[in-house]
Amino acid sequence: MLIDLIAGARPNFMKIAPITHAIQLAQKQGKKIDFRLIHTGQHYDKNMSESFFDQLNIPLPDVNLGAGGGTQAEQTAAIMIGYEKVLIEKKPDLCLVVGDVTSSMACAITAQKLNVKVAHVEAGIRSGDWTMPEEINRMVTDSITNYFFTTTEIANDNLKKNGVSDDRIFWVGNTMIDTLLKHRKNFVKPKIWDEIGLMDNNYLVMTLHRPANVDKDDKLINLINEIVKNSNGLPLIFPVHPRTAKIIESLGIKHPNLYLIEPQGYLEFNYLVERSKAVITDSGGITEETTVLGVPCITLRNNTERPETVSIGTNELIGTDPKAIKPALKKLFDGNWKKGSIPKLWDGNTGSRIVNKLLEINYYLHF
Repeated sequence: MLIDLIAGARPNFMKIAPITHAIQLAQKQGKKIDFRLIHTGQHYDKNMSESFFDQLNIPLPDVNLGAGGGTQAEQTAAIMIGYEKVLIEKKPDLCLVVGDVTSSMACAITAQKLNVKVAHVEAGIRSGDWTMPEEINRMVTDSITNYFFTTTEIANDNLKKNGVSDDRIFWVGNTMIDTLLKHRKNFVKPKIWDEIGLMDNNYLVMTLHRPANVDKDDKLINLINEIVKNSNGLPLIFPVHPRTAKIIESLGIKHPNLYLIEPQGYLEFNYLVERSKAVITDSGGITEETTVLGVPCITLRNNTERPETVSIGTNELIGTDPKAIKPALKKLFDGNWKKGSIPKLWDGNTGSRIVNKLLEINYYLHF
């Protein structure tokens, strides 16, 4: 069985790593399964792409489509054209996509048009917000997926409501948490730690990148000002997405306790997260990591595709109004933040469950 594993953006690498390791283990056990790693090149910043292969012990890509840059449409087209050529040269038995990035949607479409079955890891999650490109990617990918690997029962229910039959839905857990748990002992202290004398539980980590928060100058200025004003003077460590960095620089946003640093490697970033007082973010994946690490998380969004991080975990959704920041941080500093717990099957064994199911699927396909 040959499986194409699709990776193109930062979150993908964390999600495919446990699957590659589980396939390699199955091979050592004599199982007939192999993979071809397709890197679409969607993210091309070194710290947001290449370093993940080294840190997470992922094999170098078999193919790099080099499709980084451009608009959503240009990127989608470049990925589809590049992946189609790969498929025409040699078809796999299955195309496996992860998450909700453009690469996943584009490769799923291309595979199905050439009669290659598609498996989607992290299927069924929904925010209900059609203004987010990721939501469109999720919906399109799931509409043409054959096999659905899910993180929670909520995702299972979303798929069933869309008419997906039970025999195609496999609740396996969260591969990103596999990666987190495996590498937790290997987190690396970043340069900023000693440069400014950071101490455990005495700083905040923040990440902002969504257009709703960073594309309007006044909104971004007000958000950062409110965070700074209500941070109790703690250092604010902000690994800045290249796109956001340009905007902040153009606006001249500066504060004594605000530290803008380059995007961090996976091990360095999670070193900061694990030891922080809290994380302020508009990301989805980070809310899963903070839930497992037991770190308070304040999410500047009106909706989330990961509601379990709110209902079960340490995350709270406060919206995008800067006025909501003060009461959230007061709650944190008053010691009234919820403890949270870890969702079922987020146990570090998801990759092996996926590979075992793939082997089972392959058996029935060729029986």
